[in-house]
Amino acid sequence: MDIFALLLSWFAIHLSSKPSTKWNTYGFHRAEVLASVINGVTLLIISVGIFREAYHRLLAPQPVMSIPMLIVAVIGLVVNIIVALRLRDYSHDDLNIKSVYFHVIGDTVSSVGVIISGVVMHYTGLYMLDPIMSFFIGAIIVWGAWHILKESARILLEGVPFGIDVEEVAKEISLVEGVASVHKVHIWSICSNISALSAHISAIKDDVETKRTILREINERLTEKFHINHTTLQFDCFDCSAPDIIQHIKHQERKSEHSHQHHHNH
Repeated sequence: MDIFALLLSWFAIHLSSKPSTKWNTYGFHRAEVLASVINGVTLLIISVGIFREAYHRLLAPQPVMSIPMLIVAVIGLVVNIIVALRLRDYSHDDLNIKSVYFHVIGDTVSSVGVIISGVVMHYTGLYMLDPIMSFFIGAIIVWGAWHILKESARILLEGVPFGIDVEEVAKEISLVEGVASVHKVHIWSICSNISALSAHISAIKDDVETKRTILREINERLTEKFHINHTTLQFDCFDCSAPDIIQHIKHQERKSEHSHQHHHNH
């Protein structure tokens, strides 16, 4: 499963590096989020399997081959530590890498637990420790999976990125000289390390040079303070500005071309 997670993550990174097309104008950055969802789900599936096996072992404890188990666990621990150290620095800002990192961390903790329980079982014969440790390991994996899926869902549902406050962003924009008001602000994530914003700006003056200066200042502040590097800003006339910072978007049914043609013929 770790090999599968690493290959999936690598493929998502490769896909996200491809240029935008007329069918995918934002490029393929969301492939990383999709890979994170798949990795999060596989973590849950793994934990369910662990819980199931642990439950049966709890009802009917079985002898464990502690020495072979210890050898495999030590080898796994060394490999997982090496991989975890390589991924650690990249996992903070990239959800895709973070999902693989949780896979590896889950295995690292598992290896430590197996080594401890293996030594104890070898000298005491307390085979009940095997399912107890399995429940503990499964709980850690579930925690990691929930964390990954929650972040992935936030991105897929166009939620405001973690650590960004819409009102704070709007206030920062309004502090730019020449801005009368800001409204209809939308902030979302294209992927875990690319944030986007759209907003309507009312300028005190309506000349082109003033608006150009305002745009440059807003983009510099958004990039520096909030790491928002993809913006779409629309200028409105001062008299028609809407008071609401956040605009409510209503769901509209898209009529088919056939229904339009039918109505026209009628």
